[in-house]
Amino acid sequence: MYVLIAPCIENPGCRARGITTDEDLRHFRRAVERCRRFSIEMVPLPCPETIYLGADRPPGSYLDRLATPAFAALLDRLEAEVRAAIRERREPPLAIVGVDSSPACGVTATYHSSVKQPGRGAFLARFPDIPAVDVKEFARHRIYLAGPLFSEAERTYNLVLRDLLNAHLFDVYLPQEVGDTSHTRCREEHRAIFAQHLQALRDADIVVAVIDGADADSGTSWEMGYAYAHGKRLVALRTDFRVVGHHERVNLMLEESAAVVTKKEDLPGALGSLLPASP
Repeated sequence: MYVLIAPCIENPGCRARGITTDEDLRHFRRAVERCRRFSIEMVPLPCPETIYLGADRPPGSYLDRLATPAFAALLDRLEAEVRAAIRERREPPLAIVGVDSSPACGVTATYHSSVKQPGRGAFLARFPDIPAVDVKEFARHRIYLAGPLFSEAERTYNLVLRDLLNAHLFDVYLPQEVGDTSHTRCREEHRAIFAQHLQALRDADIVVAVIDGADADSGTSWEMGYAYAHGKRLVALRTDFRVVGHHERVNLMLEESAAVVTKKEDLPGALGSLLPASP
């Protein structure tokens, strides 16, 4: 299992001078962390811009600096090398992890001219048959799994969801695995559990919430509200066929704050998994 990655993810020095932000570096580190966590081999692509223009170069668009026959010939050669390497491995990569806005390795946007426009960069456009994902999306792999956890059935179902998400290369924080669940726990334990869950919510990239039942679990609803208020992505799972109104499956504040799926098998796709529905 491997991904092809833009080389600047491991070596930001490949990028044009002055364009890399602290936020970029955090996303690069988290992308590498995800690969190490799930034993995904990182296979760096060659950097056409560095080869053609050198490492210490000012920013520029494709039309400004790369729209030449010499650069097109370089891309021809590099594409052939990458495809030969893929054939040697005898399996396709999960995806190409690129860096949006790059004239060469942009995924959904690129500086083809002085204005950013939709589409792949010049190099990634050579591989339309391989899925591509922006490093910022690939880096978002930490999930806080919110849901009721009071009965054996609820806890067992949460474990099923955790295993499903782990299988799709997401790192899952499961609140039921933290703290004493007995009725005799003290106030200090309450505070410690709350603090740990709160930190996990802050650290999470995405919150997945189970909102089954006649009314969604109150703790889950609180966690969803906290995540929404802090700009985190929310995906809710409601397998319950009951509805609460003509146009609502569940409380409208929960439904409008999240993308809602109705089968657990649809969760990975909603989260942007790189793997098929049933890995």
